[in-house]
Amino acid sequence: MADALFIVLRKVALSLGEEALQKIGTEVVEVAPIMTDFEHSMKQIEGELLILQAFIGQVSAQRFGDKAFDAWLDQVRDVAHEVEDIIDEYAYLTVQAVDTSSFFKRKFHQIKNFVAWQKFHSQISQVETRIQRLGEMRNRYGLLVGKVDKKNDFQLANQLYMSDSAYLTDNSEIVGHVDEIGQLTEWLLEERQDRNLMAVFGMGGLGKTTITSSVYKNQKIITSFDCHAWITVSQTFQVEELLREIINQLIDERARKASGFLAMRRMRLVEVIQSYLQDKKYFIVLDDVWDKDVWLFLNYAFARNNCGSKVLITTRRKDVSSLAADNYVIELNTLNYAESWELFCKKAFRSSQDNICPENVRSWAHKIVANCQGLPLAIVTIGSILAYRDKEHEWAFFYKQLSWQLANNPELSWISNVLNMSLNDLPCYLRSCFLYCALYPEDYKIKRKLISKLWIAEGLVEDRGDGTTMEEVAECYLTELTQRSLLLVTERNACGKARTFLMHDLVRELTSIVAKNEKFGIAFGDVGISQGCHEARRLCIQRGAQTSNTSAGSRLHSFILFDTEVPSSWIYDSLSRFRLLRVLCLKFANVEEVPGVVTELYILRYLDFSHTKVKNIPTSIKKLVNLQVLDLRFSYVKELPLELTMLTSLRHLHVFMVHDLQERSRDCFSATKILGSICHLKNLQALQIVSANKDLVSQLGNLKSLRSLAIVKVRQCYIAELWNSLTEMPNLSRLVISAFDMDEVLDFRMLKPLPHLRFFRLAGKLDAVNNFCFAEYLANKFGPGAIKHAPTNCGYSST
Repeated sequence: MADALFIVLRKVALSLGEEALQKIGTEVVEVAPIMTDFEHSMKQIEGELLILQAFIGQVSAQRFGDKAFDAWLDQVRDVAHEVEDIIDEYAYLTVQAVDTSSFFKRKFHQIKNFVAWQKFHSQISQVETRIQRLGEMRNRYGLLVGKVDKKNDFQLANQLYMSDSAYLTDNSEIVGHVDEIGQLTEWLLEERQDRNLMAVFGMGGLGKTTITSSVYKNQKIITSFDCHAWITVSQTFQVEELLREIINQLIDERARKASGFLAMRRMRLVEVIQSYLQDKKYFIVLDDVWDKDVWLFLNYAFARNNCGSKVLITTRRKDVSSLAADNYVIELNTLNYAESWELFCKKAFRSSQDNICPENVRSWAHKIVANCQGLPLAIVTIGSILAYRDKEHEWAFFYKQLSWQLANNPELSWISNVLNMSLNDLPCYLRSCFLYCALYPEDYKIKRKLISKLWIAEGLVEDRGDGTTMEEVAECYLTELTQRSLLLVTERNACGKARTFLMHDLVRELTSIVAKNEKFGIAFGDVGISQGCHEARRLCIQRGAQTSNTSAGSRLHSFILFDTEVPSSWIYDSLSRFRLLRVLCLKFANVEEVPGVVTELYILRYLDFSHTKVKNIPTSIKKLVNLQVLDLRFSYVKELPLELTMLTSLRHLHVFMVHDLQERSRDCFSATKILGSICHLKNLQALQIVSANKDLVSQLGNLKSLRSLAIVKVRQCYIAELWNSLTEMPNLSRLVISAFDMDEVLDFRMLKPLPHLRFFRLAGKLDAVNNFCFAEYLANKFGPGAIKHAPTNCGYSST
């Protein structure tokens, strides 16, 4: 880095004169050893950060109920954040140093003294001292890092208690899931000789254990099997203990003592179970299974004896439920509102005749039930607590403080414990991504493409280096979160891929509390969360922006604004403090120009001015050399400056101009023009929606990474170049083409196959020959049923 600085300083000095050159040369020689030493320190501190992050990810989900450890770990996180800030500052100053124009703007003498660089020595020294003290503190207070047996015992006992409580539920208290119980009963009683594996799958708190236990205790089912066992597996199962518990339930005490199974090793225990079940029709429930690995041993232990045996698994994970035979999986859903209300009244008003809700609390009761969103666990727990409160003000207070109650009321800890098990089961890379989802407002539909880009910009997605894009890796993360029942797919695109996701409100509230406590991020404006913004690494303002505290903006990585009421002056003032932002989302914000400070955010990776009144993009945008995403959809930007084509890190460029609807009744939307050559945007994966010209269509062939292209105003004279460029894009999967006007005839006879194309939409006019050629192309590519006719002579749309 010292060499790079010297080159930059030399260029500046040459423009100032030989005397300045000599002076700068002397200063660089003097500071070079300092810079070399600093680079070594930076490499060390970067390594330290990797270890800190790995350590936090490893232990934070393993400790439960240990306040001393939590307080110590909180300080470890603070140190990790400090290290991250140092690295970000390093990146910021490095990019600033190579920006020649900034030297003039900030006055050359402010940079040449290296004051900004020299401060890192003391910061690194302080961090190293803090890390050493944390080690001493751990020893002083006997914090056993990595030795979590006591915790495991506590968490296992707690988990077994919750499972047992659900098992002991009386059938008369069960509401809903009638069809599911009936289906399970039918499967268990059906006559088939081979061993059948079934599964009940769904998020925590839906009642998987409750409905399974109602079937398990059915006398008609019990008498149809020779033996049966109910085994709670849990997150922290030990294979030997699990096998011994199965033996304990299946084999009588005298036989157990004679076998000496307590001293047996794993494989011998498997053989004992297998031998016992060899000639029996058995029914075994494996409750709360978190990992497919448990089946590796049990599959052999549970004999395939063609006696009509049944094994039933309950799980939160789709990959575990996939162990079951085809068509023998039940996915539980939340209760509808009528069922939720019935269940709530049974618990909250059990002392009254017919469980009738009193009029004085009815409105609050309905609001509380609505907040539970059909989750039986929450309905039962909250209803049981409110059964002892009959005053209207007590119900009102409870409702208004529901978020606080969930986080702090020990009577509601059952809810948080059950739901947080799924969070704590996440690997480190998924945990951070899921915490990010919790920053969005209640009932917000999370878009796949949007959240993937944000994760990547934040550095939460790994680059696997095997040809898989980070966007594809992010989609794998989303798939895993849905398979773990943490996100629900609410909409799919024409190709069947998930488009939007939803997080259950209670899961979101509890996760946002974790995000706040760990200083991961704050959802400001959320009920019950109004403080702590100054410590957050990420800030999502949902409402009440002007009352938020953004004083520590230099620590922020992400700033996402949902509050459309805030004036532009507040936005400009706040942004002046956000020095190290990676994500800036001002979608729908009340702004008409790009604040000058934005182009000084040198490590910014994601910039969103969509749905704003921004008209011009400044030429200084060239400073944002790390920018990966620029979203200007539905803005007023007519053309992008030449300097934009210098942003070689760009992965997604979304531009789409909207005109004033009051001034123009027709053609109120149009594409944005790009000035200059786009040949250097080698990393671009999405480009939409741009206006065609002859140079642009010929340059498109250089964008080998492009996967999505939307181009309009296409003329017939561009077609040959456009088709040639498209064939140079090996990964193109989405293509939208619009002709210059409705009279422009586009020739499709030269269109060559695009092997990965999954979505193709054309708006334009075709003559008879081209109409046939295009229809044939689509039929060959997507099949005869893929062609959708648009209005006569206007084109086709294929999905």
